[in-house]
Amino acid sequence: MKKLALLGSTGSIGTQALDVVRCIQKEGEHAVKVEALAAHSNIRLLEEQIREFKPQAVAVFDLEAASKLRAAVRDLNVKVYSGMEGLCALTELESVDIVLNSVVGMVGLKPTLTALEAKKQMALANKETLVAGGSLVMKTAKENGIEILPVDSEHSAIFQCLQGMYKKCDLNKIILTASGGPFFGKKAGELQHIRPADALKHPNWDMGAKVTIDSSTLMNKGLEFIEAKWLFDMEPDDIDVVVHRESIVHSLIEYKDHSVIAQLGVPDMRIPIQYALTYPRRFPSPVKQLNLADWQKLTFYAPDEETFTCFGACKRAIRRGGTLPAAVNGANEAAVALFLKEKIGWQDIGELVCHVADTFETAPVTSVEDVLEADRKARAYVLERCGESAR
Repeated sequence: MKKLALLGSTGSIGTQALDVVRCIQKEGEHAVKVEALAAHSNIRLLEEQIREFKPQAVAVFDLEAASKLRAAVRDLNVKVYSGMEGLCALTELESVDIVLNSVVGMVGLKPTLTALEAKKQMALANKETLVAGGSLVMKTAKENGIEILPVDSEHSAIFQCLQGMYKKCDLNKIILTASGGPFFGKKAGELQHIRPADALKHPNWDMGAKVTIDSSTLMNKGLEFIEAKWLFDMEPDDIDVVVHRESIVHSLIEYKDHSVIAQLGVPDMRIPIQYALTYPRRFPSPVKQLNLADWQKLTFYAPDEETFTCFGACKRAIRRGGTLPAAVNGANEAAVALFLKEKIGWQDIGELVCHVADTFETAPVTSVEDVLEADRKARAYVLERCGESAR
């Protein structure tokens, strides 16, 4: 049995992870037990989860919300932590042996490092962890003998395809797929008056607001490009991206003999979540079976980097390396938050991210503080720039 600490339990990935746990237990298996849960501030849903799964401890990032939760669950034998310290404390619990980090944003970096230092198996859905602090995270994982299990559908697909690899030198390249988001095929002139409601209409995936906006700008694929470099120890030139509208082929790998292996499935995040939680075993899944005849055809296109400029910005950032990916990620997080509040336009996100990628200086990452400082400067730039031109 794996004993799980689930960070981000009230979000999209977190709620689907709990669906997976329910399904496995319904099948009579006891492969996963929920030991700890964490949320940002949605204490209504978190309380429901506590009463159902009976974890020994929980954490709430928002201090005021944590205080309210303590009062709400005082009839239960559960310890309630708060703040960043609380998130990290859950990853160090003696009873926990696997941490699923599904929080959104840079807040996920410190809990990831803490879990790795505590020698906990890491199922990682927080892409900012590797984008901003990839060198630190992979170094910490290696020093503690921990294999990071990817939860993103694309990286899980690559990970699954690699299970049949004989030697690392046999691998030629990896190929990430992208859905193309809601604006696939449109040009810059058609995207001048995009509202948040338009960008939140993803054609295939059920995701949180921030990730869905990132998908609409192709920033999400840029972040995954950077993640793939760290997760699979690849050079940027050995990572390709293709737009695959149907989201059936989740990613592919190419071997030296030009054989290409793909992982396919219906677009449902519960497949990669379950594989990360139960690896290396597989169990019955709540996800429906894939019937290829229902789809009839699968299509593939080159990404439009001229229109979706965030993607190219991420590739340039990881080629320059150092603290620049953290800065680009921070700029994007700040810009997306402003866009969701309708203070800037959709195209402004790309302009701000590209400016940071192309003009900010980079420096070696030697500590968490280096990453956080690069993130802070990028956010400050976005806020200052938009404070002058916000509409």
